[in-house]
Amino acid sequence: MVPILNRPIAEHILNLLKRHGITEVIATLHYLPDILRDYFQDGRDFGVQMTYAVEEDQPLGTAGCVKNIADLLDDTFLVISGDSVTDFDLQAALRFHRQVGSKATLVLTRVPNPLEFGVVITSSEGQVQRFLEKPSTSEIFSDTVNTGTYILEPDVLEYLPAGQESDFSKDLFPLLLAKGVPLYGYVAEGYWCDVGHLEAYRDAQYAALHRQVRVDYAYPEISPGVWIGDNTQIDPSATLHPPVMIGHNCRIGAGTVLAAGTVIGDNVTIGNDADLKHPIIWNGALIGDEVHLLACTIARGVRVDRRSQILEGAVIGPLSTVGEEATIKAGVRVWPSKQIESGATLNINLIWGNRAQRNLFGQRGVSGLANIDITPEFAVKLGAAFGSTLKIGSRGTVSRAQRTISRMVSRSLIAGLMSVGIHIYNLEATAIPVARSVLAQMGVAGGIHVRLHPDRPDHVLIEFFDEQGIDISKGQEKKIEAAYFKEDLRRAAIDEIGRVTNPAQAVSTYTTAFERKLNIAAVLHSQAKVVIDYVYAVSGAILPEILGKFGCDAVVLNASLRPSALSNEEREVMLGQLGQVVQALRATFGAQVSANGEQLILVDEMGTSIRGEPLTALMADMMLTHHPRGTIVVPVQASGAVELIARRHDGHVIRTKANPTALMQACQANPNVILGGSGDMGFIFPDLHPGFDAMFCIAKLIEMLTLQGRSLGQIWADLPRMAHRVQTLRCPWAVKGALMRYLVEETPPDRLELIDGVKILGDYPDDWVLVLPDAGEPLVHLVVNSQHRDWLDENLAKYQAQVLNFIEHETGRKERTPL
Repeated sequence: MVPILNRPIAEHILNLLKRHGITEVIATLHYLPDILRDYFQDGRDFGVQMTYAVEEDQPLGTAGCVKNIADLLDDTFLVISGDSVTDFDLQAALRFHRQVGSKATLVLTRVPNPLEFGVVITSSEGQVQRFLEKPSTSEIFSDTVNTGTYILEPDVLEYLPAGQESDFSKDLFPLLLAKGVPLYGYVAEGYWCDVGHLEAYRDAQYAALHRQVRVDYAYPEISPGVWIGDNTQIDPSATLHPPVMIGHNCRIGAGTVLAAGTVIGDNVTIGNDADLKHPIIWNGALIGDEVHLLACTIARGVRVDRRSQILEGAVIGPLSTVGEEATIKAGVRVWPSKQIESGATLNINLIWGNRAQRNLFGQRGVSGLANIDITPEFAVKLGAAFGSTLKIGSRGTVSRAQRTISRMVSRSLIAGLMSVGIHIYNLEATAIPVARSVLAQMGVAGGIHVRLHPDRPDHVLIEFFDEQGIDISKGQEKKIEAAYFKEDLRRAAIDEIGRVTNPAQAVSTYTTAFERKLNIAAVLHSQAKVVIDYVYAVSGAILPEILGKFGCDAVVLNASLRPSALSNEEREVMLGQLGQVVQALRATFGAQVSANGEQLILVDEMGTSIRGEPLTALMADMMLTHHPRGTIVVPVQASGAVELIARRHDGHVIRTKANPTALMQACQANPNVILGGSGDMGFIFPDLHPGFDAMFCIAKLIEMLTLQGRSLGQIWADLPRMAHRVQTLRCPWAVKGALMRYLVEETPPDRLELIDGVKILGDYPDDWVLVLPDAGEPLVHLVVNSQHRDWLDENLAKYQAQVLNFIEHETGRKERTPL
């Protein structure tokens, strides 16, 4: 049912049959039968009588489907394939069949490359002597091939079993040869193309347009080689180079050029200054201004926005959208209903995921649906892209979480790195803090860690570290993306391919540094009892051993590996259970460790969970109590309670951009930093290593609780109270920049702070509103902070209305549904 010159292949077959006096047609169907039945109905509109036979349970094969309708065949009949384009003289073949008294006649043709077809040798009288279906190169004995068109007598079907799958070429014809049944081949003159793959589809299209095959055209030929349908408007400045075909109800914009071989379906709109070099465009497509299409196929209902490029052999599936200035590389196939982001470059097939993004990197690393977006082939190429930005012969680390998907992806990344000459220290299943801490000691150029995304259990997250263990910079991310999208990948010679070693000292290196940064006497004196829920994470293999050295009683929950990832709901249930265990055991505190050893939620001695902004404030208070006049680094959106706590201890607060890389870099760049991070991201202890570390945080908590002589509950009760609210709103990507500019222009300069997003300051130091664009989704976050709840409520409502009104004005439609 795919169109050739805007008519389905099956319609061209019906027209061929009708030209040769064959008007009773039975269509044998299995896959999506209603599409063909709804189009042809009873066949009356096409000058034939149509009957349908549907194989409901399973396809019966080329011969089995005909055997299935044997009761309807009482005279000589013709079988023709539903996916071929031809103008053979079928009446001449029928005459030959009757003249030689054949029981089965194969319509044959001669082709330059017979490898894809059944090869046939016939005698001078046309009798088939040898037959071989799809031979190898060494088996070729003729250039005469089977076209899938047969003329048969009804009694040959008696050789086939009923209700079973069978094939003419593999089953029936070899059997007829063996039994000596008259089997002939008729070598037909004319055009024939088996449309079994995309290249053949394009070849058949161009052959029909260049009159190399006789077909019935759907539109009148208004000038030599130019066919145009009804109600089509073409701007006078557009240029058409014949042969071209344009369907009904089309619009062709000013300055657009249609090169020879261009086929445009019905109801298609082409913008201004588009450059169309023989594409095939199906019905209902929308092509924007200055789009470049080169010998590609654009399926039904596709939208291609301005200045996009779709290159030779690419196929865009029905109802997909290609954003502005996107590039689809040659030969790439996009499955139906996909979205290609504006500015994206797509050089691999888009099959399972929903969209192709302009950037590989999001707010944190590269993430995507497990084994759909993040596949082995993607990971190999990503590893090669990263390695291509490093010097050949450099060394790097690869580590992972314990899950099978992480193992699969990490091995693929290693293969890609090796292929560009990077030597690998394979740390295997390792907590992220361990992986970060050993980078500097190993003298490597960088590292990669693979795990499930902490917030999306069906997603894989791939994180990249520099030589110090910090997340790589945005500049380095751009270099990797450029290598990936431009396919500027180095290829190492055989003797330069990277080697893999498995170092044994990684954990011991980490634990040595861990112990060196603790007040061991305080921890030994604490006699603390801590309940730790590892939620089935790899960090469970490290921390109990360390705490055991210091005489701490560590009660471990859920330290084994579970086959499936935890949902957020399951984590909440387990957190409640952790609180009950802490109370029952009268433990000092509890901790739920997640994100492969980077993040944690605390539970105090009463079983109350402490997370998010309260956890940020608690950690800041404890560290500043222990280190007065120290510096705390937090993300821009963190609660203003941190500043109140810092003023109590004569401390200092540095706010950074909302991404983890900025936090890590600020912790390393500024002296006297004692703590970085937040309750949502995790906590950084710069003296130990530059990354987040929940395991060291637990040990540090034991130390500080002992030295300060307070419980978590007491510290939490003494913290200053600050009202802090977050509202998330939908905001299209294209509006984000304009929204930020609008807010800046509408706010007095002395009330602005532009660390990340737009922060609008109130009359008091702790009153502010932050409008923060989301780095990975079409969202903005509205964060409001104040010691006065009335001020917070008033300004949350005010700026929510202001932001939504601006979005509505810019998009022309309502976006009023907050998440």
